[in-house]
Amino acid sequence: MFWQTSRYRIDLGSPRVMGIVNITPDSFTDGGRYLDASAALGRCEQLLSQGADLLDLGAESTRPGAQPLSAQEELSRLLPVLQGALQLGVPVSVDTYKPEVMQVALDMGADIINDIWALRWLDPEPSTAALSGLAVVAAHPNCGVCLMHMHREPQTMQVSPMEGEVLAQVLSFLSQRALALTQRGVAKARIVLDPGIGFGKTAEQNFSLLAQQQTLLNGGYPLLAGWSRKRSLASSLDLPSVAGTDTPHPRMLASVAAALLAVERGAAIVRVHDVRETVQALKVLSAIK
Repeated sequence: MFWQTSRYRIDLGSPRVMGIVNITPDSFTDGGRYLDASAALGRCEQLLSQGADLLDLGAESTRPGAQPLSAQEELSRLLPVLQGALQLGVPVSVDTYKPEVMQVALDMGADIINDIWALRWLDPEPSTAALSGLAVVAAHPNCGVCLMHMHREPQTMQVSPMEGEVLAQVLSFLSQRALALTQRGVAKARIVLDPGIGFGKTAEQNFSLLAQQQTLLNGGYPLLAGWSRKRSLASSLDLPSVAGTDTPHPRMLASVAAALLAVERGAAIVRVHDVRETVQALKVLSAIK
């Protein structure tokens, strides 16, 4: 199985590690550390040296309760880092839900759009209201896209999380969003799905999704799993709900364990902060197989 992106055809025959680079002041575990472009590019290089297969750049925090950012401010943070990251010889993903930002990033050569809204968000500004993420991605000849499930939106998703059994709801939503793209002529090989761990779900629901994750493969698309440092891990182990300055991060071991379990249950890509440790764990898994 392969993931077709703008510049690369990524072999998913073995699990791939996506390194997170947050170019933000307020992301939930490393906000402010890489807001400066040179620091963010240094982080990109560090993650690649630790074994990351691809990079995911995000210039707006989408943690629970995060306030939205204008497209202009997001682009001012993103573009200097994206320009440098595109020279590093690996696929580069841009974590954004704004069509305007998607268009600029793809025009610069970004390989993947990673969208928590699964291409549903529409700009309320009249000047850009006609532009949709669905249209931007569909118009591109071969960029990759990751469609994520999110209940409600970042400001309210954990105030009123999903109710009941979530697996069928998540699978139905992701299948519908993928269908919306393929009906516009986007090849299936360009699409990856993400169940959206922590996005409008309780800890119990998140772990239920992990336990039953293989069912999500029934849609016929590769899966990306994003468990890294999520609050559900803290709740399960009585870890601090707010990250401190410890090195390693207090949720690192739990994050690696969750990534490993996700891969065992069929995830093709894991999106992580702790690249070195995740890569080492995946090598052990590969050795026993």
